[in-house]
Amino acid sequence: MYIRRAAQEAAQKISATFPVLLVTGARQVGKTTMLRHLAEEGRVYISLDDPDIRYMAKTDPALFMQRYRPPMLIDEIQYAPELLPYIKMDVDESGGRGRFWLAGSQSFHMMKGVSESLAGRVGIMRLSGLSRSEIEGYPSEPFTTDGERLLARRGSAPKADLRDIYGRIWRGSMPALQVEGAPGHSDFYRSYIDSYIGRDIRSLSQVADETAFFSFMAVAAAMTARPVQYAKIAADVGVSAPTAKKWLSILVSSGIAALIQPYHNNALKRVVKTPILHFLDTGLCAYLLKWENAEVLERGAAAGAFLESYVFSEIYKSYTNAGLEPPLFYYRDRDQREIDLLIYGNGTLCPIEVKKAASPGAEAVRHFGVLAPAADPERFGGLAQLKAEIGTGAVVCLAEELLPIDRKNWRVPVWLI
Repeated sequence: MYIRRAAQEAAQKISATFPVLLVTGARQVGKTTMLRHLAEEGRVYISLDDPDIRYMAKTDPALFMQRYRPPMLIDEIQYAPELLPYIKMDVDESGGRGRFWLAGSQSFHMMKGVSESLAGRVGIMRLSGLSRSEIEGYPSEPFTTDGERLLARRGSAPKADLRDIYGRIWRGSMPALQVEGAPGHSDFYRSYIDSYIGRDIRSLSQVADETAFFSFMAVAAAMTARPVQYAKIAADVGVSAPTAKKWLSILVSSGIAALIQPYHNNALKRVVKTPILHFLDTGLCAYLLKWENAEVLERGAAAGAFLESYVFSEIYKSYTNAGLEPPLFYYRDRDQREIDLLIYGNGTLCPIEVKKAASPGAEAVRHFGVLAPAADPERFGGLAQLKAEIGTGAVVCLAEELLPIDRKNWRVPVWLI
């Protein structure tokens, strides 16, 4: 059964604009399935998983381009970056749009080749696992805290209670786990990690010890929704801090995790500039940390962090599915004042706090006021050009209904994002 992807329209728009469409993302998030579903009659599908085809693509790319003619969809393009200069020559000669669709699950090496060979000729889209809107079948749109938008969305998003939400968090977002007859949670993720480490990680020169890398993934999972501490990760895994930093960049580049950067400008003087780590698939995170079911996870010490990463990933996907760069940041200062998430766009900062509570009150938005200097930077020694309006705030929580906290902030149910 094909689950309609929210990213379809953005992918088709990119294909109609650029000669080359590249869809990247973690393994098994549905890149190939979506592109094959969208492919028009006559578009050739080639998988570089086939060892004979991969050998030809790597050793004789000119012959490959004679054997297969566009329009074509090339899957696992990271296995043969030698093709990229030949794709460039083809699109430069033809001038056509949408001639090549490329899919790759490991962008660490691939993106360097793309930037060097296809600059200005390729539109790039990141695909993650399924969002709740895709699973439940209601419209997806970039998340905002605008009250009118939230009120309008109430009519399309089905409600969910505590059990439903943590069931979704524990199950994860992989398409294979959302259909009838899906494999068991542990069986799927065990196979997933074996495939990820065995096929992607083994090919990277930065990783010499696969067992240590698996341990690293578990330690990183324990830090989801927390500031990155390379020295602590390195000490727990038994590797150097530079190695831990390289390995984390692999998780990010291959779509397993995301780093959210702190928001700062000249008017905010005491900001801590360490990024926060979020696993994009909370099901994988739960497997790595050995949470055996949703009920135990919900009652455990990590329940709040998992909820925060889940909310982040849903908001993150709402932007990437629209073909947009997620405008997401966070705030933390040396006085331990924090804001879990900031949406910054069109000169406006919208603060978001995530709470595992059903009725958070004014206390939940007490730190939103730390952003005030950004709205009047000259008064606080900042640059006038960096002025940012402070927009509507939100506390994403386990409330049953959308309700105002005060005239500037909303209590937003998790099911509404």
